[in-house]
Amino acid sequence: MDWTEIKIKVAQSDTETAEAIANMVVPYGIYTEDYSELEKDALEIAHIDLIDEELVKKDRTVSIIHIYMSDEQNPLESVEYLRARYDAVGIKCEIMTDSISEAEWADNWKRFFKVTEIGEKLVIRPSWESYDNNDGRVVLSIDPGAAFGTGTHATTKMCLELLERYVSQDCTLLDIGSGSGILSIGAALLGAKKVDGVDIDPVAVKVAKENAEINKVENKASFILGDLCDKITERYDVVCANIVADVIISLLSNVEEFMKEDSVFLCSGIIDIREDDVKAAFKKYGYEIIDEAECENWRAFAVKKI
Repeated sequence: MDWTEIKIKVAQSDTETAEAIANMVVPYGIYTEDYSELEKDALEIAHIDLIDEELVKKDRTVSIIHIYMSDEQNPLESVEYLRARYDAVGIKCEIMTDSISEAEWADNWKRFFKVTEIGEKLVIRPSWESYDNNDGRVVLSIDPGAAFGTGTHATTKMCLELLERYVSQDCTLLDIGSGSGILSIGAALLGAKKVDGVDIDPVAVKVAKENAEINKVENKASFILGDLCDKITERYDVVCANIVADVIISLLSNVEEFMKEDSVFLCSGIIDIREDDVKAAFKKYGYEIIDEAECENWRAFAVKKI
């Protein structure tokens, strides 16, 4: 499958807002070239102080946001939408597009996907990177492939941090819209005895199964292709969904069918301008917020049925 790469060049000071808008056109994440704190990030994330000369030469005043879309997703329509939204909020930008093959797409991601420590227990390690685990963290190795989902985006980070708090030994978990499987696999590594991920994208299911094998949790983590209501009949201790606000609001009408009496529902992918809408839906469907997180322009919640 061929993909269109959309590159959005903005002033570094506009990065967070520009990223939030960019995420409106894709449910599975973006990546951003931002070299404004290159030396600091190199020390904190990669634990190195020797930086490639080409990186040192990068323009620190701008950021470049990368989005990948298949032809079926109407990338040119998304470009026009992005132009209109950036114009509406007064962000000056340069938007470029290029066609790339799936192999090229994977190589581009590998250049920017690095080891990332999450919360207090987890570390996300690209399958092609090494990591010196001096702190005894739970290492989650991931190859996003064409399914996206690296754990480095704020929405996924927050969901993983919530998983650290609510996944207990021998619990069961349902991951709605599992993508590359990162949340499902993280839950399995944190001690869940049974994890089911469900996604409507066959590529996502394939990649998630491969990632489960990489992490040696294929005996605990299963990935199912299809619609949630058609494929899932069990009830779980924890249900999670890192999607978008509209889908989360829709899920609240029936997600209780998949939850045990004292289950917790973890949801992320909620942009700040939709926070009140999601909270109103919690109230409408009888859910109480027991925990929440925020990062950049994004929100995540843990809720229980009242």
